[in-house]
Amino acid sequence: MRLFVYISYKGTNYHGWQFQNNAISVQQEITESLQILLKNKSLSIMGSGRTDAGVHAKQQVFHVDIPDGTEIKNLMFRLNGILQNDIIINHIDIVPASAHARFDAIRRSYEYHLRLKKTPFGENEYYYHRNPLDFEAMNEASNYLLGEQDFKSFSRVKTEVNNFVCTITKAQWELNEDKAIFYISANRFLRSMVRSIVGTLLEVGEGKIKPEEVIKIIEKKDRRVAGRSVPAQGLYLCKVEYPPFKSN
Repeated sequence: MRLFVYISYKGTNYHGWQFQNNAISVQQEITESLQILLKNKSLSIMGSGRTDAGVHAKQQVFHVDIPDGTEIKNLMFRLNGILQNDIIINHIDIVPASAHARFDAIRRSYEYHLRLKKTPFGENEYYYHRNPLDFEAMNEASNYLLGEQDFKSFSRVKTEVNNFVCTITKAQWELNEDKAIFYISANRFLRSMVRSIVGTLLEVGEGKIKPEEVIKIIEKKDRRVAGRSVPAQGLYLCKVEYPPFKSN
């Protein structure tokens, strides 16, 4: 039977989600743990998408095929018992055999956490920004990101995609005292897209570029005209959404 497994992880100690030849990844840790529990060295898992080194996930989803009749609650308990404490299994669903964690996702949501005041706590879970920021201007600029557009200007240059078109449905900053969070949702994201968008919006907030200049940055389809890519530790994959699945 096929399962969708919903997990959370702190990405600090991992070289991203994806398997790496010479570094530990989240996918590797989970796969090896499942192989031990189910006594199947050929078992593999497929995630909803990649996260880079140092990026966290409040909700990541992967699918895996396991023997029919396996007791799900017991599997979740046992898996949490052998995984490192920075990876947690939150929920497991039985889905149709054709369901795919990556290709069936219809919306993904991220948060970027910004600290505006220094604190000794959780330094690997946010990005500290010391300069004053104009969040009204940053939200004005964020509005220009909405809709279906070509986001090549915000994508890593070397990436394996057929096109750079994404549909962003939400892009908004929320400020709470000494902390700000950027919320963004879309049908798909390109490699390093959110971090590049945040870096560009920070330049708007610092007064280096005007909010409406985001339009020209998008139109040029050139990574060199957008802002820097901000550090990974402030980024969280927060939600992966799927359509209702029909029973087999």
